Amino acid sequence: MNSKALTARFALVISCALMTVAPAQARYLQCVPFAREVSGIAIRGNANTWWGQAAGRYERGHVPQEGAVMAFKATRGMPVGHVAMVSHVVSEREVLLTHANWSHRGGIERDVRAVDVSAAGDWSVVRVWYAGNGDLGTTSYPLAGFIYPEKAPVIETEAPLAPMTIATTAAAPVAGALPVVAD
Repeated sequence: MNSKALTARFALVISCALMTVAPAQARYLQCVPFAREVSGIAIRGNANTWWGQAAGRYERGHVPQEGAVMAFKATRGMPVGHVAMVSHVVSEREVLLTHANWSHRGGIERDVRAVDVSAAGDWSVVRVWYAGNGDLGTTSYPLAGFIYPEKAPVIETEAPLAPMTIATTAAAPVAGALPVVAD
């Protein structure tokens, strides 16, 4: 076998190996980068860290607003939490969400229902539309709250004054003369 044939055979084997490895390493769309892109809220890290990271950087609250990110708490079934953007407020207890990686791995869902099912009506627990049911899912999820795309206000505080010396007890010589000490 000549070197050209050997090189061609080697290239074929390598390309076949790469074709089988690439799909296994292919990444799918997750909720965090999608929420960051559609909301403009520049937070990184797992979804369950967004609420804490937003403190002092973005306004936060418990009332849904269009464009806000709904931050889900971590649960046993959802250990890194979830984030979704509120695309429309339907009523005091219903919103439409746009999010990724919920019903289908890596899939995007636009304008799907989320309903506040908390006893107090405070958006602390929700149920979310799930494609497998074609309706609201059967699981209730705890929320941390909503992160609003507006930046948190900067609270201006006066800088502390630098310490200064008011008086000293030692006399300093003037033009090389020694201080006069009275008897």
